[in-house]
Amino acid sequence: MDLTEQFILLQAPNPAAAENGRKLSKKGSFSAHRRTQDGTLYWAECAGSGKTPYRVSIDFTNRDAPTCRCSCPSRQFPCKHALGLMFEILGAKPFETAEIPEDIADKRAKQAARAAKREGTADDPPKPKKPNAAARKKKLARQLEGLDMAEKMMDELLTSGLGTLAGSSAQTFDKLAKELGSCYLTGPQTAFTRVALAVRAVQKDPTRADGAYAEALRILVALRSTIKKGRTFLEGKLEVGDFSNQDSALFEALGGVWTLEELGAIGSVRENAKLVQLSFDVSLDEARKEYVERGWWLDVDSGELWQTLNLRPLKALKYVKGEDSRFGLLDTPALYIYPGEGDRRVRWEGASTRPLTAQEQAALPRLAQPGVAEAVKLVKGKIKNTLAPKFLAVLLPVGSIGRIGEDYVLEDPAGARIALRDRAEDGTDHACTERLGMLPREIPAGSALFGLMFYDGRDKALCLHPYSVVTPDEILRLQY
Repeated sequence: MDLTEQFILLQAPNPAAAENGRKLSKKGSFSAHRRTQDGTLYWAECAGSGKTPYRVSIDFTNRDAPTCRCSCPSRQFPCKHALGLMFEILGAKPFETAEIPEDIADKRAKQAARAAKREGTADDPPKPKKPNAAARKKKLARQLEGLDMAEKMMDELLTSGLGTLAGSSAQTFDKLAKELGSCYLTGPQTAFTRVALAVRAVQKDPTRADGAYAEALRILVALRSTIKKGRTFLEGKLEVGDFSNQDSALFEALGGVWTLEELGAIGSVRENAKLVQLSFDVSLDEARKEYVERGWWLDVDSGELWQTLNLRPLKALKYVKGEDSRFGLLDTPALYIYPGEGDRRVRWEGASTRPLTAQEQAALPRLAQPGVAEAVKLVKGKIKNTLAPKFLAVLLPVGSIGRIGEDYVLEDPAGARIALRDRAEDGTDHACTERLGMLPREIPAGSALFGLMFYDGRDKALCLHPYSVVTPDEILRLQY
């Protein structure tokens, strides 16, 4: 098995687990090292706190997604013992060749049987799950009740004024917002929570009033649109008796959660997609109480830009595997694409990674938009949708980058210009425009700049928050 440290870190649920596994390997906690002749299975014993050592194994039948097993009681997956065994392999510790243990052979057989059952065969294809029409009808009716409640909440809030969200009024508001969750409307529920957070930020610091109230009103405008379009959407489904999920961004806006099976059922999947990560960042969503690990990816065949979102609730950080920056070319057998009109989210079940060739790297900047004017037209068409975020990921060709007054400015090869600024909504931890001046060398000809194009209300102009520089030789990340 050609193992690398980066691969091990990507398997870890969090950096602490990986470091603890490394420490176990360094202090010699492992014994009875064994491996199969074909190198697909490694196992050993690891000393724990009790008298009996833990039995640990790593099954590389699927080299890109190894199966880790351990007899320890940890709820983390992989646990530190499995990660430590990977470091043992990486460190070229001597493993004696042996026959596969009977218990693991049985588990392999059961795993293969489950996989075959999921995939089916040409003669016996898997039968799609039948939706429970009665349950879905009841859910849609409950969502409509929730939309009526949400509309009433919003009307009362706008009538009394945003500044009334304090004291007992705020507590009543919070209670009503929670009720939306019981109506399967987590989308509007989160929107109301964001409004409350914005107003409370002003109450703590009045100097933030202009920006916070503007953000709250923007959320309410989007929420009103969600309620109006959502009601029409749900009433239409009830009228015709169609209770299945549809290729509509409204499903998520109301709080729906897509499974890969459902995305495949609506045909929102692309085979053999090849992706390169352009940027990675982490932010805290206070309204949802979770960390959001976001990756931005370039499809090397189509030039499309995708995003991945790994959501880690604060209450379960230890148990939800964290993501990290990814390098090289990611080859996905099946790329599942979420509905939407811009910055669409993608997911996959399995993927392999390899280094980019010089030719592949050199071709990346050529996938940029033709110029600033074309990108501006594209962004204006997307962000006017009230349900869409007020930014769009773009890759722009670079003629030159320099300063005009206080702003950094990108000039494309045709001479069109756009200001480079940090989005205030992203927070100071995402500020990276000034890092353009810290690059070790000039940006070479034929490069491109990746970032988020957004509307800056201060001077009513579209600007670009730069995330990374894509040159013919490398990708220079300005964040993580």
